[in-house]
Amino acid sequence: MDLFEASLAKNLKVGSPLADRMRPQTLEEYEGQIAAVGDQGFLKAALNKDQLPSMIFWGPPGVGKTTLGQIIANMTKSRYMPFSAVSGTVKDVRDLIKDAETRRKFYAEKTILFVDEIHRFNKAQQDAFLPAVERGIITLIGATTENPSFEVNAALLSRCRVVILQKLDVPAIEKILRRALTNKERGLGKEGLEIDDETITALAMIANGDARSALNTLEIAAHIAPHSTDGSPTRPNITQDLLKQALQRTHLLYDRNGEEHYNIISALHKSMRGHDANAALYWLGRMLEAGEEPLYVARRLVRFASEDIGLADPQALVQAVTAYQACHMIGMPECNVILAQCVAYLAKAPKSNALYEAYGAVQQDIRDLPNEPVPLHIRNAPTKLMKNLGYGKGYKYTPAFENPEDAEQDYLPDRLKDRKYLK
Repeated sequence: MDLFEASLAKNLKVGSPLADRMRPQTLEEYEGQIAAVGDQGFLKAALNKDQLPSMIFWGPPGVGKTTLGQIIANMTKSRYMPFSAVSGTVKDVRDLIKDAETRRKFYAEKTILFVDEIHRFNKAQQDAFLPAVERGIITLIGATTENPSFEVNAALLSRCRVVILQKLDVPAIEKILRRALTNKERGLGKEGLEIDDETITALAMIANGDARSALNTLEIAAHIAPHSTDGSPTRPNITQDLLKQALQRTHLLYDRNGEEHYNIISALHKSMRGHDANAALYWLGRMLEAGEEPLYVARRLVRFASEDIGLADPQALVQAVTAYQACHMIGMPECNVILAQCVAYLAKAPKSNALYEAYGAVQQDIRDLPNEPVPLHIRNAPTKLMKNLGYGKGYKYTPAFENPEDAEQDYLPDRLKDRKYLK
């Protein structure tokens, strides 16, 4: 980097968002991840020895995955190469690996390749990393918000250590906010802002574990806080009402394509199964208010009505199908109360999984046994030849018998005639 590039980088840093300026530069500034980077954790020891294994950083947005990568860049003697799977291609990856191989061969220089949002590469594309990781040409650090068990190539995952970064708690975010308010070089310390402890706590809670969100909101609030126009010494005051103005909408932790999506639909399902209408309504609200497609929820309710209620209350399926049709007709936000009615009904309804178990047993027999022939007496016999072969012979037409017991006959194949699927 020459003098002009250094000057440009400095100017960009000055004009960058508060969250970027306040990124921790050392492990001591890195808040809320004691299990991952504390004195007892493997990562700190590995950094001190400059012997990092390939790793996957897994955690929700705003907990410091990219920041931890940059701290590693400051501490390691290896060449550090950041790469984004959003904008980069597999060809770019191969070029980086080729360069790393050349440097390792001729200069004995190790390369750490930090891949942000590694889940954006599909599992086939992730194969590009595997040979270089196996041969030690690169140390791979991947960052992802998604469960690596599902989103990272199994062969690659087996060669990496998974570092779980937890959602930041309120005290950790409070510390981050206070540091930003007092830091005069990178933060807002020169602006002389007034903000009470209660408001800082409120902002930390609203952020829902996301430090980036908290700092972005603080920066907006600082910009719109009333400043003195007559030269008086009045300090700009950040109040909770001002925070509400800074927040365009409530930030809900919900990714319609990510793990949290499945966690919340699972919570809804289990709450209804457990007869807890209050919890079921809450999880329904978490989905709808975050923008979930209402017909997706309605489809899950239709399935639940048969899987978990079934014959215990056949009207449950009627309720669920009607709710689906009503949601299709009027959409959000009007259909929210329709889904709420259906969820409450299903939660309070008696439960039975007899149909679900019965059909599961049928599937098992179909998988395990050969295709059994239909008994001759219940076969269709539309032609004379079929009748001559015995198709339909001996069949008892049930409505013709006054006593139902006189019409008893076997309907299952011989091998399965004693099966009781529905108990």
